[in-house]
Amino acid sequence: MIQRSLLILTMSMLAVASTFATHGTRMVGFSARTVGRGGTSIGMFDSPTLMMTNPAGIAFLSGSVIDANFSLMVPHTHFSNGLNDTKGETNYFPLPGLSYVNHHSENPLTWGIGVFTQGGMGADFTLNHNLFRDQNGSFIPQEYHSKLAVMQGGPSIAYKFTEKFSVGASAHLVYSQLEFKMPYSLSPSIMAGVINPQTGMTFGNLFAAPPAQGGFGYTEVTAAANMKELTAFGFGAKIGLAYAMNDQLTFGLSYSSPTPLTYKKGKASMDMTAQLNDAFGKAVQGYLIQNPGATQQEAQAAVMQQFGQMGIDLSQGVIAQYNLETKLKLPQSIGIGTAFKATTALRFAMEMEWVNWKTAFDKMSLNLSSGSSSNINRMLGNSGSFSIDFPMEWKNAITLRVGGEYDFNSDFTLRAGYAYGSNPVPETTVFPVFPAIVENHVMLGASYQVSQPFVIHAAYELALNQKGNASSNSAVAQEFNNSVSELSENIFHLSVTWMLQ
Repeated sequence: MIQRSLLILTMSMLAVASTFATHGTRMVGFSARTVGRGGTSIGMFDSPTLMMTNPAGIAFLSGSVIDANFSLMVPHTHFSNGLNDTKGETNYFPLPGLSYVNHHSENPLTWGIGVFTQGGMGADFTLNHNLFRDQNGSFIPQEYHSKLAVMQGGPSIAYKFTEKFSVGASAHLVYSQLEFKMPYSLSPSIMAGVINPQTGMTFGNLFAAPPAQGGFGYTEVTAAANMKELTAFGFGAKIGLAYAMNDQLTFGLSYSSPTPLTYKKGKASMDMTAQLNDAFGKAVQGYLIQNPGATQQEAQAAVMQQFGQMGIDLSQGVIAQYNLETKLKLPQSIGIGTAFKATTALRFAMEMEWVNWKTAFDKMSLNLSSGSSSNINRMLGNSGSFSIDFPMEWKNAITLRVGGEYDFNSDFTLRAGYAYGSNPVPETTVFPVFPAIVENHVMLGASYQVSQPFVIHAAYELALNQKGNASSNSAVAQEFNNSVSELSENIFHLSVTWMLQ
């Protein structure tokens, strides 16, 4: 019953939680209380969100507690290349969380259950692309969209072996959604359909060969792609250690397992109309050069006949619908943290975390099947099923978080913090709708105890503007060569805590 309720709650919360990148795709903190002091929680044992950072710490809570958290993220994006100097759309992303911990001081076993917005990324742009133009040569703006939303939740337990030491674990169900819409470019070698069995010449050879050799001279081929309705379930485990040396000094250590995700039952469309129209135009111009006396109409008819001889019926178009399955992995991580109580009113915390992006986000595997276009199938040399890898090539990251809090009196607490996370996205694969490049966050927060059991927490988080300069040879597409993607974020956090005893 608990698992079913958790699943329903997770899915309903995810419906409004299309998240955006913070450190990589991960949130810095999961409640206003912890965000206000830089996201530190691994070594400071005072919040149910320890179930996401160090489950052993819930054994040191002062009693049973319910936490409800809500954040509003407002990212600001910008992209520039040779054709664009454009701000992304302003989106507002609600990020909820809800948790409960059952703790009794006389019982060494503490347990809890919660649902948390783990992270994600997303952006929306309308951009010009060299290939997409009308008959007059004017640009036809293209939509660039992405969304990766991740939530997780489930039970956690912690056991206090001594008054100073506890061990804990979380077993979390992970639910994710994924969408992409943008021009998608690949090497012409993807077009493996054979034109001439005697020579082995393929459509890829034709599209890549220079015009002097009778080809089109493309170094990449592009389709307007739209991938949607992708959902995935996975399982993630967390284990942690918590140690209170004395009343002033505490330490925490935690590990989060990798989470493989297979997104199923997705739909994808591939529209190669612009690419084929451009190739057709090149072929017509080539025919006119070789046949100076021919008219435009004669050249077009001749080229259509040539395509027909290659097995391409241009009257059928080049738009295909596919079933789509995608594989991705959330990274494993190791974190260590400590907290120090300088006085009864003043506390400091710091922590460091290593995130294994290199293994998790090396590539995104796309498996397409049941392709509906005979023309595209002919050019690709398959029956409508094929696999491709989208390059990501992320690097491992180190995150550092520091913060403090001060009790002005028994009712009011003020917090401040800073978090740094090294940018995991390399120059070869940075592009505008996956701009997980922010490194520096500054935070302010406060708590007010409305009554004995009820506390309100608020925090403001500013992710400072970060530029990602793409290399001169982007692994994603040529349109991103030497481009610049920018990201900053304003995030507003509100939490309420209800102490049950």
